[in-house]
Amino acid sequence: VTASPDRRAIVWDAQSGQKLVTLQGHTDWVRSASFSPDGRRIVTASGDRTAMVWDAQSGQKLLELR
Repeated sequence: VTASPDRRAIVWDAQSGQKLVTLQGHTDWVRSASFSPDGRRIVTASGDRTAMVWDAQSGQKLLELR
């Protein structure tokens, strides 16, 4: 998963390099993105002073922390 200044995080297939899921919802630069230990969730942190938890497979936002 990559974080980006365009307010998105993108999940990539590590073998093929293809984009799998785009995570959108932040209103400022996504500064970090990381998988949970089991690989089922992703957390992103942004310059908008929020962190968001996402389902890694579907890209659905599960939780927003302010």
